[in-house]
Amino acid sequence: MAKSEMELNQLSEIANKATDAAAVVVRKYYSNAARFQFREKDGDGPVTCADVEAEQAVVSVILEAFPSHSIYREETGWHNRDNALLPNQFIWVSDPIDGTSSFVGKDNCAFGILIALVYNGKPINGCIDQPILKLRWIGIKGKGTTINGQKVSTLDCCDLDKARVHLKVPNYNDDAKRAYDCLSNKVGKRLFNGNCIVFGELASGFVDVVVDCALDPYDFLALVPVVEGAGGIVTDWEGRELLWDASTRCRKVGLRLWLLLEKPYINVLFHIVYAIL
Repeated sequence: MAKSEMELNQLSEIANKATDAAAVVVRKYYSNAARFQFREKDGDGPVTCADVEAEQAVVSVILEAFPSHSIYREETGWHNRDNALLPNQFIWVSDPIDGTSSFVGKDNCAFGILIALVYNGKPINGCIDQPILKLRWIGIKGKGTTINGQKVSTLDCCDLDKARVHLKVPNYNDDAKRAYDCLSNKVGKRLFNGNCIVFGELASGFVDVVVDCALDPYDFLALVPVVEGAGGIVTDWEGRELLWDASTRCRKVGLRLWLLLEKPYINVLFHIVYAIL
């Protein structure tokens, strides 16, 4: 963990400043009536000038405060990767616009800025920011989760057949399709494809479970402190803790099924695992 309370507060302050910087860029492009250019990124969705500029804004803030820190970015990869391979190092991980397709289509603000801080493989600080609606969830390990400064928590849900579950449409492989088919008919209400914002909604108690898959480190690391700080559980689809080994050369962490829910109701977690086996 961070070496002191003062250090953790300083790191959190820089995370907020970096998110502020990215939000200014995103709002600038979102409010522009003119269409802007984008390109497809190796079959992994579009990337725009807003993504790149927002990412640069995040990096500038972090490096001004912590020049030796490592940063892993969606659009441009590593900064100072060698340092990240040493023990007891802080690594920042950012996705300047999670849900770029929604951003380009101006689709119900279903996109957000993600910034995580990782220490020894574990995310200790996470931010989910919706810059148009000006909603910001901050999760800090050991301190809980807030939205715009107000504490939030998940709600109680004892029964899977009453749960509100956010699912990703299973267009990745047969395992995802099988899990989706087994689970989707056993829940109370199904919702679909909301990108990072649904994890903030989970932390605030608006949904009970989120199931996702095929996530990169910059897609999921910021979400973990936000959900766990609100009382939720985050695992891969075999019930294991989500960690990140920065030494791996693989871009994808592999297919993941996310099970997120309230701690007092772990029986629901086992019911979900049973449903997809």
